[in-house]
Order: sequence, then C-alpha cells, then structure tokens
Amino acid sequence: MELRHLKPKKEFSYKDPNPEVLDTFPNPGVIDVELTCREFTSLCPVTGQPDYAVIGIDYTPDKLCLESKSLKLYLGMYRLYGGFCEQVTHKICEDLFKVLTPKNIIVRGVFTWRGGIKIEAFSQK
Repeated sequence: MELRHLKPKKEFSYKDPNPEVLDTFPNPGVIDVELTCREFTSLCPVTGQPDYAVIGIDYTPDKLCLESKSLKLYLGMYRLYGGFCEQVTHKICEDLFKVLTPKNIIVRGVFTWRGGIKIEAFSQK
C-alpha cells in the first residue's frame, strides 16, 4: 500500500489547513476509532494569541480509516490559522467527514481557559 502524502516535505504551511494531506486506508473491520491530539494550536482571530487545545476525534468508519501521521500533519497546519474555537472544531469535523465519509463522526475541541472562560466545542456529522 502506498500512501499519497507521507513523503519528505521541504515546505509546510502552518496557516492553511488543507485536507488533501489526509491519507486513508481500507477499514480492516473496526467499528469505532478514537484519536486524541493533545498538542493542538491555532490563533485567536481577534488577539492573534495562540489558542491551545486537546482535539478528540471519535468516528464510526464505513470503508475507510484515517492514517494517524497524516492527521498530525493536517492538525499542524492550524498553528498560524486564525479562527474562533468553534469554527476550528467545526472545520476539522467537516474536512474529516469529506475525506472519510464515516457512518458518524464527532470532533471535540477542549480549549485552554482564557479570561476565566472554558470553551469546549463539539461538532458532529
């Protein structure tokens, strides 16, 4: 099996999350997949300050599963991307849904407290 995008990269964009880097492989028969990224960063569109989060992904695969290193590359593309926590969470969900066409997917963004306010955003398809 050859993956499309996991080749040496000399250039990498940290401000343009592109779902084309996401690789998949045939579902070997699993009924649920949970992925967690504890090192997610994006930028607040108002202040330009970093927003740190834990991104959780839970999906019920149909025919395809998500290759984890390509997910790491994709999530890294948000480092300089300006978006509200809710927008970022929803975009991740939409992009993963388009690539995987799973039976169900939930993306959870648990963002670091800022100004005394905790934000947890959920998006589901």
